[in-house]
Amino acid sequence: MIARELPCGRDFWSFLVSIDKDLADCTRQEACSCGGRLHSANYPRAPRGGSDDLPEEYFHRFSFCCDREGCRKRATPPSVRFLGRKVYLGVVVILISAMRQGPSPRRVRELSKLFGVDTATIARWQVFWRDHLPQTPFWKVARGRLLPFADTTALPRSLLDAFLRTGDLVRDLVRLLRFLLPINRDLVMSDDYPQNMRRRGV
Repeated sequence: MIARELPCGRDFWSFLVSIDKDLADCTRQEACSCGGRLHSANYPRAPRGGSDDLPEEYFHRFSFCCDREGCRKRATPPSVRFLGRKVYLGVVVILISAMRQGPSPRRVRELSKLFGVDTATIARWQVFWRDHLPQTPFWKVARGRLLPFADTTALPRSLLDAFLRTGDLVRDLVRLLRFLLPINRDLVMSDDYPQNMRRRGV
């Protein structure tokens, strides 16, 4: 996959918003575990890596808060727009990391310029895919459901190979983003997610 093939149009970004809205509606309907109602309590995000005309919904993450005094527990739905606490959009993290796999310094420079991502950040993403994702509860279960089998040592390239198979890039990417939804829960709360990455949101 090359950079000019990336689905960076407004329609694609808007489609991901519609999926996240559906996920948010499902979370709200479930209510809080204490029985209280969930009220909207979105929190701000400053997304990087998208187009200049990103829909305004990208500047907040859908979230809810219990209305019951003494609880006030937050419930944040999974998201296909964001990958855990990373500030770069999920699809950008996946695609750039996969395109980075290879020895070409020129490729790294092109990616950095195209998406405004410095080489140090790309290197940290490689550590995330290589060392941290394979240790999450999600991956230990989900990898067995993939056909063809996704080689852990080749992530995320092997994930793209497993999902980008129909010729419809947008459809296949959305399927991949849906598959990765549990990462939001596992990484944000997991002790395996390094504290320095949590702070930086890389």
